[in-house]
Amino acid sequence: MAAPMELSCWGGDWGLPSLHPECLTVMAYAKFSGAPLTVNTVNNSWRAPKGDLPVLVSEDIVISQPAKILNFLRKQKYNADYVLSAKQGADTLAYIALLEEKLLPALLHTFWIEAENYCSVTKPWFASKIAFPLSLYLPGKMSREALNRILLTKGGPPLYSLTEVEAQIYRDAKECLNLLSKRLGTAQFFFGDTPTTLDAFAFGFLAPIYKVCFPRVQLQEHLKQLPNLCRFCDDILTCYFRLPVSDPALIVSLQMDDNLRKSPKHPPRKLTTLKLAAGGEESSPMSRLSP
Repeated sequence: MAAPMELSCWGGDWGLPSLHPECLTVMAYAKFSGAPLTVNTVNNSWRAPKGDLPVLVSEDIVISQPAKILNFLRKQKYNADYVLSAKQGADTLAYIALLEEKLLPALLHTFWIEAENYCSVTKPWFASKIAFPLSLYLPGKMSREALNRILLTKGGPPLYSLTEVEAQIYRDAKECLNLLSKRLGTAQFFFGDTPTTLDAFAFGFLAPIYKVCFPRVQLQEHLKQLPNLCRFCDDILTCYFRLPVSDPALIVSLQMDDNLRKSPKHPPRKLTTLKLAAGGEESSPMSRLSP
């Protein structure tokens, strides 16, 4: 009998099973491959997270980072890519690298760096899922880590100011969305009628942009101009997560105190030169998948 597998991840809202892109990626892959995961969402308990979700536990094995979790599931014979050719496998790695390089920085900026989004939505939502007093600290730590990741990948010459970096990452993200839309075309999934690893990563990156209600929606507006990508997200939510997205009664709205909704808006951070925030370097959780 296979050992039980438990996945700890951030919870969901706005019709999503999780708001966290990396958690969504693993949850989608588990659905596609038929892996019997028990999902434990973070709640307001003293077992608060350390910001390193998702985490998979199977007996005495503890694994974090989506690529490592997916590789572990493959070793347990839960493989969503068994129908792919060698060329399609190579294309999968290339498109995942494209998502990480071009779309992830803008996604992180939308959630964690854009001041209005962070103060009115991201910070209060994540703080509501974490026990006091860590709820006062972890959202800020996650925001600093997001800034570090953006600057590590996009902060080199010739981009010397945060304003220049912001403009570039959104140009790159929109280009990435256009390429994904062209690659998907009229197909249900990226390689036909069967969802694979690429679909899991694409869904994990796209769905939060598509669904979360932010006051600043530059990237969301562009995504909604690409109806095949929106249909792709809706189909996965409906078919694999049993969330009829057209039924508002089943979509949980974010409820928070009026004081949180009216949090003061701070101007975007300005940097004369790009420097890492406190915390130093960190490795990307989207490590390259093994072929």
